[in-house]
Amino acid sequence: MIKSAITVSLVAQAKGGPFVYWDGLESAAASAAKHGFDAIEIFAPAAAAVDRPQLHALLRRHGLKAAAFGTGGGWLVHKWHLTHTDPAIRSQAREFIRAIIDLGAEFAAPAIIGSMQGKAEGDVTREQALAWLAEALADLGAHAARYGVPLLYEPLNRYETNLLNRQLDAAQFLESRRIPNVKLLCDLFHMNIEEVSNAATLRACGPHVGHVHFADSNRQAIGFGHTETASVIAALTAIGFAGYLSGEILPLPNSEAAAAQTIQAIRTHLPR
Repeated sequence: MIKSAITVSLVAQAKGGPFVYWDGLESAAASAAKHGFDAIEIFAPAAAAVDRPQLHALLRRHGLKAAAFGTGGGWLVHKWHLTHTDPAIRSQAREFIRAIIDLGAEFAAPAIIGSMQGKAEGDVTREQALAWLAEALADLGAHAARYGVPLLYEPLNRYETNLLNRQLDAAQFLESRRIPNVKLLCDLFHMNIEEVSNAATLRACGPHVGHVHFADSNRQAIGFGHTETASVIAALTAIGFAGYLSGEILPLPNSEAAAAQTIQAIRTHLPR
């Protein structure tokens, strides 16, 4: 059964970014539950920044799950990433992600690697960057496997990375490098830039699809842009996807309206 989630950011440096809630976990959980979401997806500045007992209590109180934990705070706060030319920074990036994996495991939730994948730049060739990325994903995927959760890897559009932009290329990368326990996070906003057909791509990626960022073409809530949604839902149903549709979107016109539009779009195609 496909589930619903909505995003909350705890990272001050991400202000203005594509997250619905910005005023802390308590208000985010209350609003998400009011709208009828199954879970919240959390973007934290570090694993230690999350009060775990408080989060457990909030989720229980509101009948929610944790869908996933983002790692992009490592990039925004520290400028760390997995393909940096400096091995010390690559190591710091990996340990930052490892701590988020540990945090997520306590809530049976995966960690997401998006912006922390980095890019090929300066003296770092694309081939070298991809080799470092593969090594890091294999290591971190194995760490996540100890907890029985996958690691999520998010291909980003060409304006954010020059490594892997298309979903099927990323799926083939995971297969060819024999990287286990890593699933794709398919973000419809990025896919609208890079893919010929979102639905055909999802069908082609099949079992590699682990999580979906449910965002319209303008990075607003589904229904506020021109993304064709019915075929996307049909494709996800056809491949047996049972993960989260998560609204990683701009809080426009405001957080409450963005959340309401997201859950309405999900319920339109997946009525309870």
